[in-house]
Amino acid sequence: MNLDEFDKNIKNGRIICGVDEAGRGPLAGDVYAAAVIFDDDTVIEGINDSKKLSEKKREMLFDVITEKSKAYCIASATVEEIERLNILNAAMLAMKRAVEGLEIKPQLALIDGNKSPEIDIPAETVVKGDAKSQSIAAASILAKVARDRYMKRLDEKYPQYQFSKHKGYGTKLHYEMIEKYGISPVHRPSFLKKILDK
Repeated sequence: MNLDEFDKNIKNGRIICGVDEAGRGPLAGDVYAAAVIFDDDTVIEGINDSKKLSEKKREMLFDVITEKSKAYCIASATVEEIERLNILNAAMLAMKRAVEGLEIKPQLALIDGNKSPEIDIPAETVVKGDAKSQSIAAASILAKVARDRYMKRLDEKYPQYQFSKHKGYGTKLHYEMIEKYGISPVHRPSFLKKILDK
């Protein structure tokens, strides 16, 4: 089944939005989420789970999705919120903000994964939804591209950590930079307990 057909089968005349997040795993930076609503007849070639696409392809699709969607919203939860709520709850908060920030109110939200944020409309979780649903895949691309752009801005502010290379993920390079320069205000202390305990 094509990704757009999956959405059509669920729609049943309702307005649906796809929702996904990006940035749950990294050691630094905010967690991002996006929500996307498409018209019934919108089909975007090349849409897939953002992790399966090159950065160049994601950037190109970002422009197509924002242009062709009926409504979209990109939101985030801060490092402070991640530390206070834990990463899962902060990701849920970012998703909630993305859904509530849509200019059109959907009648059903399709949420990637197996946990749904607390929102005031019906929601269905879809495991591996970014490989099944066009609207969830589109949300995954918007969230990922928006977060990558944000990490590049952080790279300008904290060039010593080379955020534009690893996007905050726990790569060998990133750990080496943390060892050398310590923890920045944009790092997530709860993700770096081993280093902090030293």
